[in-house]
Amino acid sequence: MSQSVEDNSSAPAPASSAEPIDPDDPNVAHHVVADPDQQPHGRVRHWLLQGLVDQSGRYQGSYAAKAEKTHSWWRVMCLTGVDYFSTLGYQPAIAALAAGLLSPFATIVLVLLTLFGALPVYRRVARESFKGEGSIAMLERLLPWWGGKLFVLILLGFAATDFMITITLSAADATAHAIENPFAPAWFQGNQIVITLVLIALLGAVFIRGFKEAIGIATVLVAVYLVLNAVVVLVSIGHVFENPVVVTDWWAALTAQHGNPLVMVGISLIVFPKLALGLSGFETGVAVMPQITGGPDDTPQNPKGRIRGTWRLLTTAAVIMSCFLITSSFVTTLLIPQAEFQAGGEANGRALAYLAHEYLGPAFGTFYDISTIAILWFAGASAMAGLLNLVPRYLPRYGMAPQWVRAVRPLVLVFTGIAFLITLVFKASVDAQGGAYATGVLVLITSASVAVTLSARRQRQRKRTIGFGIVSVVFLYTTIANVFERPDGVRIAALFILAILVVSLVSRVQRSFQLRATSVTLDESALAFVREDARRGHIHLIANEPDDGSAIEYRVKNKEERQDSHIPLGTKIIFVEVYPADSSNFEEDLVVRGVMKHGYRVLEVRSGNIPNTLAVVLLTIRDETGVVPEIYFEWTEGNPLSNMLRFLITGGGEVAPVTREVLREAEKDLKLRPGVHVN
Repeated sequence: MSQSVEDNSSAPAPASSAEPIDPDDPNVAHHVVADPDQQPHGRVRHWLLQGLVDQSGRYQGSYAAKAEKTHSWWRVMCLTGVDYFSTLGYQPAIAALAAGLLSPFATIVLVLLTLFGALPVYRRVARESFKGEGSIAMLERLLPWWGGKLFVLILLGFAATDFMITITLSAADATAHAIENPFAPAWFQGNQIVITLVLIALLGAVFIRGFKEAIGIATVLVAVYLVLNAVVVLVSIGHVFENPVVVTDWWAALTAQHGNPLVMVGISLIVFPKLALGLSGFETGVAVMPQITGGPDDTPQNPKGRIRGTWRLLTTAAVIMSCFLITSSFVTTLLIPQAEFQAGGEANGRALAYLAHEYLGPAFGTFYDISTIAILWFAGASAMAGLLNLVPRYLPRYGMAPQWVRAVRPLVLVFTGIAFLITLVFKASVDAQGGAYATGVLVLITSASVAVTLSARRQRQRKRTIGFGIVSVVFLYTTIANVFERPDGVRIAALFILAILVVSLVSRVQRSFQLRATSVTLDESALAFVREDARRGHIHLIANEPDDGSAIEYRVKNKEERQDSHIPLGTKIIFVEVYPADSSNFEEDLVVRGVMKHGYRVLEVRSGNIPNTLAVVLLTIRDETGVVPEIYFEWTEGNPLSNMLRFLITGGGEVAPVTREVLREAEKDLKLRPGVHVN
């Protein structure tokens, strides 16, 4: 009988599905499915694929799913802070360029949204997605099957935009600080693209060589950078107090331009989306959760100490950044002529550096520039590590990327090449990339807001649902306003999304005949069934599509299959049944349970894909018993093309020939390949 998921929606669940199986129990057999592609041939390929991560797709780097060494929350804050705090290098200048004299008011709106919008949202994300998977994983769980996978792929496109523009924009701004330094060589002028490309190449080289633990470096960089910024801001505030005329001049120009204060507030509410770069860092804040040391009472299911540490990380970072955003916005707007913020101006992309040179001299200004260049460059390292964590976590598990995507070095080469292309397209301009960066940041924050809103609604938390719903609407408005104002971000994200979807579709089709299970666990009863038959020298399995589970179902199936397939009456048989699960999943850990039904032995397994699952179960039985099993099918009715589409989408379709093809791909030796019989 053909296995299919089309008519199985009402099929009974496996009888023993509620009983967990411990893979370490001596009465079970746990087989990790080997991936032949993980043994690279050739010196270059071996070098590229060195350190290929395990089948689960975990990247063992700064954002590892399970950190070998953990740290205090404030040190981990510095790791995410190289991305978040480094925006001070260009945020005040971009804010002044976008909002003009209204920059301080628009910044206050941004800070309020940070503290009362983004911060509560990501505190909830930290509680519900504490393995470092972020809001994307929350939406994946809330939106199952193919719709959820497609939504995740789209979000990955925006996340890629966020991280890639972080690399290119930070490198471009680091270049701007280097060029504008009074001690910079003359040949720096006019070569910003070349210098930016060199910085990106150096970043790629660091990861090609092997990116080690970054928290120690990040802690020093963030501490020095924040102290220097505090000095610049305090000195600038002192200069404002010494020259109060700058305040009256600014206010006079502001009232002349915008009228009464109510109009200013209204315009600030409209223009603040242009300042959205100041919201970056929250998604990486929850991504680094596995690095935080938890409490002694933490459990894998409820790491309370780690969650509390993440809350402190997010709150402290948000408060520090909010203070710097407001103060830097005021002093740069009051003390720097508006013309200097324009393209070609000395404060373009480096407002605080302008003040450092202006009021603290070239020596301090140069030290400030070096610190800014270092943290901006290292912000690119944080973004690269985020990409190396994000892509292997999802795409290979969906079957939507080649296996080499799990290796660090090939991905680094791909991302470095993309960063080169973006730099050339935008000509290493900070202003030109600001909209694209903000779009990626805002889409991720909006998706996180929607995720926590849906979560609160599912848990029947009415007040929180309303509150998070309002935050979601505000971020949605901010995102839409930014897209209309700076559509280049959507264009870049659309290219990433299109590339991801095309690669995903091609890869899913190419990998359709692979063994998809990452491990197969046989419980005690399943082992007893196959070992009993193995002692007789033969293992005969009958593929049965679960129906009503009645005695007559198994009796008729046994009689028909023995008659049609010429199975001797004295030969013992075992039924094998695949119960439908989410067919959009590609990789699975399979658990095979042995149960007795109406006197018949049955192997039950739950999976989203039937033929590939049957194939890997057959190979596992062979490896466990040393006997090559044989399986018996009935032909499936229907058009072969439609059955193939059903296989790709639902995991069913023409099961028998696909099972045979999967076995043919996995086992080249005919003598060791399980037999497939179709009547």
